[in-house]
Amino acid sequence: MKLLEGKTAIITGASRGIGRGIAVVFAQQGANVAFTYSSSASAAQELENELIALGVKAKGYQSNAADFNEAQKLVDDVIATFGTVDILINNAGITKDNLLMRISEEDFDQVINVNLKSVFNMTKAVQKIMLKNRAGSIINMSSVVGVKGNAGQTNYAASKAGVIGFTKSVALELGSRNIRCNAIAPGFIETEMTAKLNDDVVQGWRDSIPLRRGGTPEDVANACVFLGSDMSAYVTGQVMNVDGGMLT
Repeated sequence: MKLLEGKTAIITGASRGIGRGIAVVFAQQGANVAFTYSSSASAAQELENELIALGVKAKGYQSNAADFNEAQKLVDDVIATFGTVDILINNAGITKDNLLMRISEEDFDQVINVNLKSVFNMTKAVQKIMLKNRAGSIINMSSVVGVKGNAGQTNYAASKAGVIGFTKSVALELGSRNIRCNAIAPGFIETEMTAKLNDDVVQGWRDSIPLRRGGTPEDVANACVFLGSDMSAYVTGQVMNVDGGMLT
């Protein structure tokens, strides 16, 4: 039995990294997948083909979740094509790291818009269909940095901490309608983004983690499967750290 059989999920920012990993695992578990990407059309097409080959309905949409009207249009388009939305995964995110003294206003605003305002935009857009269905699971991607902070990442940490406060509030608002809202706080996840880092830096990260390895996109995806499926029917308003014990 596939855990997400017949469910439809929207995953933002899924053409690479963690988002791509979630999309593939969701399709393997029987979910129909609508996903967004910002610019990489060829990677999105490749992913769409891969998901369809797994026997589910899948479609990529070029859409900017940080734009309120685009988020609304995206959800309308997904409902028109897929019929409904059962799971929303707010995964789209960027970093613009710098020390506070060097960070520009533009870099602060952009990170807040993409990482936090997009969560508001998308959640507001799917709320109507989930209220109608009296069911739904919203999963917001936070970060260990949002839980404990990190030097050189005031904008990113603020956005990811904001996601946690937003998640807990939505859980309180929508719980009576059987709509659940949880956050995942990934630790050091090895993707093509981290592959650009110096090997010694990466090994230093691994050595500081109790499980002695970086996480994989699949590690995060498996947590999303749990929170998206009926297995977590009594779990809402929580932050699940997927970090190899980093915050222990």
